[in-house]
Amino acid sequence: MQSALITHPVYLEHQTPDHHPEHASRLTAITEALDTPEFASLLRHQPKPASPDTVALAHHNGHLSKLESQLPRHTDELTWIDGDTCLSAQSLNAALAAAGGACEAVDLLFQGRAGNAFCASRPPGHHATYDSAMGFCLLNNVAIAARHAQLQHAVERVAIVDFDVHHGNGTQDIFAADASVLYASTHQQPLFPGTGSAAETGVGNLINRPLTAGSSGKEFRAAYEQDIFPAIDSFAPQLLLVSAGFDGHRLDPLANLQLEVEDYAWITQKLRDLAERHCTGRLVCVLEGGYHLPALAASVAAVVKVLQH
Repeated sequence: MQSALITHPVYLEHQTPDHHPEHASRLTAITEALDTPEFASLLRHQPKPASPDTVALAHHNGHLSKLESQLPRHTDELTWIDGDTCLSAQSLNAALAAAGGACEAVDLLFQGRAGNAFCASRPPGHHATYDSAMGFCLLNNVAIAARHAQLQHAVERVAIVDFDVHHGNGTQDIFAADASVLYASTHQQPLFPGTGSAAETGVGNLINRPLTAGSSGKEFRAAYEQDIFPAIDSFAPQLLLVSAGFDGHRLDPLANLQLEVEDYAWITQKLRDLAERHCTGRLVCVLEGGYHLPALAASVAAVVKVLQH
């Protein structure tokens, strides 16, 4: 069965300042890397925006209206939510399409139209909490997709794996008291946002494995093999979602892990094996961070190549 690539031109219209690491050229680099004959067999899908009701599956009812009220009035302006997170005139449209893309990726899998999917979307999502945008993130795409799967496809158990170099505090915030969702994260610590200690276990559904600065693929792989993969096996999810951040790469400017492209290919293969074992292959990867453009493009290409084969 085909692998799906979910993306949309509106993602480029979320504008940030020239100096900001989360900028539209990230997506352009990924698109160029996947626009080769090697990836010609991908099912390329352009999603519709998530509805307010869908967003409200994972966020406070007032979250969307608060973002709307903060949008700039003119196309050449930006407004700032915090020191890292800004809004341009089309930012909310991009965010709604990113959330919609994650949900439609889930739909494609359960409809039998694709075997797995990669969502090349922005803005990212895993720092967006139940009621707040932060850390470059406006809506929590993975969390919304998990709730959508539970509502629309009667999924009882969803596992979310987050290998972004920053802890997904927003995803943890949304699911910390919900045993139907397993959240497992490796991340550098100490580092923004400061959450994600091993002691944060929720109701037994959170697995946080912080890595120290300078950790390489050896430590990264050990955390998964020793703790996270066995927990996923025990949980036996019916859907596996991935917050796929590539800022743990050794060249990334925002952190200090020493991962290589091969580490991202390795974890994708392992997660694909888990998905085959428990979820009939249903695996959706959603882009989070990654700010060194060549490393980001090469890493995403390696992940999508594994998904295809």
